[in-house]
Amino acid sequence: MGGLLVLSLIAALAAGCGGSGKKGSSTTTATTAATVVIPGVNRKIAAEVPTATKSKGTLIVASDAHYPPDEFIGSDGRTVVGMDPDLASALAGVMGLKVKVVNTPLSTIIPGVAAGRYDLGMSSITDTRGREKTVDFVTYFKAGTTFYVNATGGLAIQHGLSDLCGHSVAVGRGTTEQSDATAQSAKCKAAGKAGVKVFAYRNQTVASDAVAGGRGQVGMADYPVAAYLSAKSNGKFMLTGIPYNVAPYGIATRKGSGMAKPVLDALKVLIAKGSYKAILARWYVTSGAIRKPQINAATT
Repeated sequence: MGGLLVLSLIAALAAGCGGSGKKGSSTTTATTAATVVIPGVNRKIAAEVPTATKSKGTLIVASDAHYPPDEFIGSDGRTVVGMDPDLASALAGVMGLKVKVVNTPLSTIIPGVAAGRYDLGMSSITDTRGREKTVDFVTYFKAGTTFYVNATGGLAIQHGLSDLCGHSVAVGRGTTEQSDATAQSAKCKAAGKAGVKVFAYRNQTVASDAVAGGRGQVGMADYPVAAYLSAKSNGKFMLTGIPYNVAPYGIATRKGSGMAKPVLDALKVLIAKGSYKAILARWYVTSGAIRKPQINAATT
């Protein structure tokens, strides 16, 4: 799931990311990494927003805030900041709406969007065919999965998932990493090898703590997240192996609700105006940028 970022990303992350700033119509926000210009309301796109959502005036966006730099709790201890909250705010502005980001466990986001508790799910969620049966996705980023380990004795990954046979892995619950590790365990056993012991934790923070403590011999996460974790760990973690399965992130909307179209069109405006790329630059993840967002574009 993480984009293949250039090596300079590590140095940039080590220097620290810019904080989240207030945004609104035609607002410029200065950051340490980029100047983000947010377009004003697009009346045509605002008219596409379903009446029920428009009448509320505020998009409720679910995000599991334990996945820096994509989404995490800011320095004030309560505000959700990162790439996804910034994009959510910008998208809402184009649609003529405000935004409220709710910190929610990843495993509850898609069911919550499907049930109408949240208008959008933006939490580094990979768009898959299986998930498209429950919600509609608008693709907005590409990422691949990679491995990270405790720098003082973790498992070295040389060939990818097949190296996990007979070892333990720590992952976030409900992630594609959990699915990949579980599927690999079955493959290991079918080949007559020992399976993979998969420890699934409630969020990425707890999963990385498990790797630090030796409960998981290797951790798995989206490449931008693993790179950030490694760079900010003061030598505690290191990356191993290479990213695999580059796939799109999707913004989840309730299936058939009519929200996918205005989200798609608002994202196209942000891309055309340069706001999208500037937000990614703010969080040092520009190599995950896409040019043509789509609705339900999963390939697997």
